Amino acid sequence: MASIGVLLLQLGTPEAPTRPALRRYLAEFLSDHRVIDLPRWQWLPILHGIVLNTRPQKSAMEYAKVWTPEGSPLLVTSRRQAALLEAALRSRGIDAVVRVAMRYGRPSTEDAVAELEAAGVSRIVALPMYPQYASAT
Repeated sequence: MASIGVLLLQLGTPEAPTRPALRRYLAEFLSDHRVIDLPRWQWLPILHGIVLNTRPQKSAMEYAKVWTPEGSPLLVTSRRQAALLEAALRSRGIDAVVRVAMRYGRPSTEDAVAELEAAGVSRIVALPMYPQYASAT
């Protein structure tokens, strides 16, 4: 049972470089009123009528260019950082569990917090890994 949980928060990534995965990711990301600063009555028809019917395929092709055999570059790098941070903390005698969470996509913040709670942490420290001044933060 670790005493501290550390949550490395990233903005997000799709689960795969495919049209369906990008559609799910973009729907979640672009539905956040803190990301698109338009009235919902105005934005949602554009999102569902145009953006989610055209952008996922284009985005999937771009993601496929950078996708690695291990998965999303952002997720792969973030998990490596989490493992290194956990090892560094433990080498200093700090009993910690470090996990990655995505604001949009998977692993979700809710899932990562549940995983830390299941590990028995008594407190969680959140470290945003993207601009803290962004309205999405």
